[in-house]
Amino acid sequence: MTFAAVLPLAFVMIAGPQILSSFFLATSSDAIKNSLSYLAGAALSITTVVTVAYVIGQGASGDGGDGSNGTADTVIDWIILALVLFLMAYRFLTRKTSHPPAWMGRLQQANPKFAFRLGFLLLGVFPTDIASSIVVGLHVARHGGAWWQCLPFIALTLLLLGLPLIGVILLGHRANVVLPKIRDWMNNNAWVVSEIVLVFFAAITISSLLGD
Repeated sequence: MTFAAVLPLAFVMIAGPQILSSFFLATSSDAIKNSLSYLAGAALSITTVVTVAYVIGQGASGDGGDGSNGTADTVIDWIILALVLFLMAYRFLTRKTSHPPAWMGRLQQANPKFAFRLGFLLLGVFPTDIASSIVVGLHVARHGGAWWQCLPFIALTLLLLGLPLIGVILLGHRANVVLPKIRDWMNNNAWVVSEIVLVFFAAITISSLLGD
């Protein structure tokens, strides 16, 4: 299925301040409301960007009897590859091995309204996330997938963002000890996972280009 190829990009979406913010909100004074608001904002922005990219990609890949369809698909593949290379370079150049920025500590006193805005902006405006969402929408449309095939990617992204809250619910007070350790590991190593995913997706796109 087309959606299977884009699922790993969910890890690229959450690597960085996106997942770190989830950890801080999950340990905030109103963890459940803040985390759910954050996820709602993220869901709205991701779905919007992916849908717009899908509609554009579907329009460009529409049936054409003069060979224009094949040309449009090739152009889309090149755009996808360019975005993936941008993501690879951005993730490498902005990799972090230090502690989370000080401003994130203030998220523990956040309110649901702020958490919603944060989720919407981080997952919809942040360079790596808007590029990843565009890649997903274009890839699914370019390979003839239905719009619903974008939904598993969105769902997996939200699930990953929701894991800190799930951890708090399951671990209770122990979460205050366990989650900071996981958060620090993610801060230091998530970029590596992102790069691996992007390399494989670049290979898929190159294969598609060579096959045309």
